[in-house]
Amino acid sequence: MSSSAPLPVQKGRKINVILAQPRGFCAGVERAIEIVERAIALYGPPVYVRHEIVHNKRVVESLRAKGAVFVEELDEIPEGGVTIFSAHGVAEKVENAAHLRELPVLDATCPLVAKVHKEGQRYARDGYDVVLIGHEGHPEVEGTMGRIHGTVYLVSTPEDAMNLKVKDPKKLAYISQTTLSVDDTREVIQALKKRFPHIIGPDVKDICYATQNRQSAVRAIVQQIDLLLVVGAHNSSNSNRLKEIGSESGVQTHLIEDINSFDPTWLDGVQTIGITSGASTPDELVQELIDLLRHHHDIDIRTLEGEEENVVFKLPSELRAVNTPVPQ
Repeated sequence: MSSSAPLPVQKGRKINVILAQPRGFCAGVERAIEIVERAIALYGPPVYVRHEIVHNKRVVESLRAKGAVFVEELDEIPEGGVTIFSAHGVAEKVENAAHLRELPVLDATCPLVAKVHKEGQRYARDGYDVVLIGHEGHPEVEGTMGRIHGTVYLVSTPEDAMNLKVKDPKKLAYISQTTLSVDDTREVIQALKKRFPHIIGPDVKDICYATQNRQSAVRAIVQQIDLLLVVGAHNSSNSNRLKEIGSESGVQTHLIEDINSFDPTWLDGVQTIGITSGASTPDELVQELIDLLRHHHDIDIRTLEGEEENVVFKLPSELRAVNTPVPQ
């Protein structure tokens, strides 16, 4: 199914649609996208972004059309190329390599990810080895591990925690990837405390506010629906956590990147659909899904009451005076 092809109007039965609140972009993602757009406006295209600025294909394609070039490594960036680090953060060696090449750098690391970096660094300075709760290979995890001077152990599950061998059980601290499930993180922390009674670390509430709010919204919405659709990228950690929460509740749940991933047979026997989206998902993708449903069914839409988010993160000082949006 092509998103640009006209859809046949073939009204079916009435279906209720409940939109989770909050959903979609968080403040860190909005900041990262705005950094790229303002950099293009200030310096002109191209600007070079190391890794996807956020995990969403539509966002990446939109910024690429405006003049962003996405690269995996710094050696793909020409001399003097304006360089932007993604919202997930980067290891210190990457930042040092950019400085050695005298690349003009703008850091779009989410401030809440940077907060985790600082926590880990503080523990290491105080003589603690650090346990990072996260998923191996995720850009945020790689960046965090590369920011801490000292021993860092990576664990993903309670089983990992119970099997972990460390140098000094009495000098151990933990930190967490920001986009994990609060429940999963709590279970891992409990296992770490059981295995290492002297371990210290932040409360589970220190997980990113946006992650917590979106997960809480899903827990509220699954009580009222027969089907949950999570709009987000398959490589988006926070979108996958939303899907897991839906599935664990017993509700039929699907993670879709866009309407091309939607299967109409999912609606068989369904009276009420819940829709949410990951923190890096533009709302236009949710709107396209609603439009698709409206073409085929008589739908009644309401938005679930939820946490109001008014968080805004400051832009880098060199970009604050630059006007946006960037011309299309």
